[in-house]
Amino acid sequence: MVAAASVVVVAGVVAGTLSAFDGGRRGSDRARTPEVTASPRLAPLPAVPSPSLSPSPSAARSSASARAGAPPSPSPSGSRAVRHQRGAPAAGRLYRHPDSQVLDWVRAHPGDPRHAVIASRIAEQPAAVWFAEYAPGTITARVAAVTSGGAAQGRVPVLVPYAIPGRDCGGHSQGGAPDLDAYDAWIDRFAAGLGSGEVIVVLEPDSVAQAECLPAGARADRFASLARAGRVLKDANPRARVYFDAGHSGWNAPGRQAAWLRQAGAASPASSDGIFSNVSNFHTTADEIAYDRRVLAALGGPASLGAVIDTSRNGNGAPADGEWCDPAGRRLGRTPTLTTGEPRIDAYLWVKLPGESDGCKGRPGTFTASYAYDLASS
Repeated sequence: MVAAASVVVVAGVVAGTLSAFDGGRRGSDRARTPEVTASPRLAPLPAVPSPSLSPSPSAARSSASARAGAPPSPSPSGSRAVRHQRGAPAAGRLYRHPDSQVLDWVRAHPGDPRHAVIASRIAEQPAAVWFAEYAPGTITARVAAVTSGGAAQGRVPVLVPYAIPGRDCGGHSQGGAPDLDAYDAWIDRFAAGLGSGEVIVVLEPDSVAQAECLPAGARADRFASLARAGRVLKDANPRARVYFDAGHSGWNAPGRQAAWLRQAGAASPASSDGIFSNVSNFHTTADEIAYDRRVLAALGGPASLGAVIDTSRNGNGAPADGEWCDPAGRRLGRTPTLTTGEPRIDAYLWVKLPGESDGCKGRPGTFTASYAYDLASS
């Protein structure tokens, strides 16, 4: 069996790398600094690889018509058409959100002998902020807190919306929106917090690569919502760069993945800037580059579409035995950057924060210093 891509177990408040959760403190809609969240937990499914995510403690057109077979919103024309022309990759530096589990640990353990290694090699690196809790009343403010923080520093934040219904198919990652209409409304509110600065959106890990688990009708409905989400995000902020789920090089064949991505709107510049791969997984950067280029070639669409790769834990590649849960012998991959030097590869990102456990070296989604130290010192 191929190892799962990135199924996350949300225990209490768990969500990708850094996570902008409510921390369970619902009831207030006032803006607050997003809380960091724990990381995705990989969990294999019976025959198909699965996806990933991470967390931490500290109205546009109705989607119903889209899923009923109505044509997608017409492509913008005139001046708005220019807005969807993707320019050169963002030239700025990536944003490091000030709240994360690893930073909490570093601040609380100045005398720990592992402190210097974890602080310099993990805590100082920019990482993605996950939004995995379905809390419509606060999502706009939580997204805005991250994007405004990035804008204030002239840096590019990486956001991960993770609330699609049935988000891991196997039920390991509980939560998400109750249905696609609710999800569409949540995305509208998410988009309202994007601001006007550069931002990268890693849209719904596992949502496309794991779609085989859905009946054909439900799969088409999900893809319609994802295509709509891309349009909504890019309409809300023309400088937002939206990437769609391509799984990873050890999962679906490039042609098959590309066919699903095309149905989800990933080939249209009105919805998409390209694809992402390897979220919460371990495949080498070289393997992902080759795989992503094959997916992009099969996908079609403008040549400007690119790919971003999660390099947070892939320094030694994937384990030969397919182990997915905090496998031993892994190490950090390439540091996050918007300058890869590789054609059609737009960025290397840390989507899952190194040190957040899959559930074997610590509770799922929680930062584990021993695991982080192993990754950083290998």
